[in-house]
Amino acid sequence: MVKFDAKLWKAVFLMSFINIMLSVVNVMFKKMLNQGINRMVATTYRLAAGTLFLTPFAIFLERHNRPKLTGRILCSLFFSALLGTSLVQYFFLIGLQNTSSTFALAFSNMVPSVTFALALVFRQETLNIKSNTGRAKVLGTMICICGALVLTLYKGTALTQQNAQMQTQTSNSSPTAVTQKWAMGSFMLIISILVWSSWFIIQAKICRIYPCQYTSTTILSFFGVIQSALLSLISERSISMWVVTEKFQVLALLYSGIVGSGLCYVGISWCLQQRGPVFTSSFIPLIQVFAAIFSFFFLHEQIYCGRKGNIYLKRRNL
Repeated sequence: MVKFDAKLWKAVFLMSFINIMLSVVNVMFKKMLNQGINRMVATTYRLAAGTLFLTPFAIFLERHNRPKLTGRILCSLFFSALLGTSLVQYFFLIGLQNTSSTFALAFSNMVPSVTFALALVFRQETLNIKSNTGRAKVLGTMICICGALVLTLYKGTALTQQNAQMQTQTSNSSPTAVTQKWAMGSFMLIISILVWSSWFIIQAKICRIYPCQYTSTTILSFFGVIQSALLSLISERSISMWVVTEKFQVLALLYSGIVGSGLCYVGISWCLQQRGPVFTSSFIPLIQVFAAIFSFFFLHEQIYCGRKGNIYLKRRNL
């Protein structure tokens, strides 16, 4: 008889819910980028909102069982913030801005496979090819890679009809410019995958030596605010880019900070502590499914059998 594992099912439910929430965050960010908001300014505000929201929880909920913060742990959290908040957002949002939300998230389907490979290298995961579990891991990795390649490389037919606004945007762009834009976006997305996968490995180790999810996520977000602000100032020095007046952008940044950078990262840290980096990252492909649905209804992006075929459509319409 198979024994019921309450913690396992709790982790499954939690990661499924987290990825639904993160898909909403990505769709909101895509809309904000389309409206012209600076990507790193948005990231800075998002992390700042998450830091302010989590601080009271970190102070009161973990005040009795919080381990001593050593210099080594702080350095680890700073490096974790660099990978998990600043750099991954920097590269991912460039890719998102130059492609589409569904296409960008299709690349994220490779995160479990890359994380699994890194976990093997750093001995956080074992692989016995002679066992059923080992063969299942290899098969799952290959399926994940093949599925991601199909989504990103195959120019499928549209499953939904394109609206008038999208058709106008499609016909006004040259094929060469579109190709270069998507090529740059794809390259940035690949870098973001490598960075994000590395974060799962590092954060899993931090969660074992400092098992306080609220405190560690608060400190991580605080470091992320500093790093993202510096990156935004390096890329563009303008006071006007920090002014956010539109109601949607304010609400989207609050939601992204409180839910995306706050509660979701706390939940991910708990799952990393309980189940490890490979299990936690294996739920990332769910973001693709829900983001495609939300993008269709809220951004009016087409759903394709394969990747979003903007390049193909633009060439055909010219």
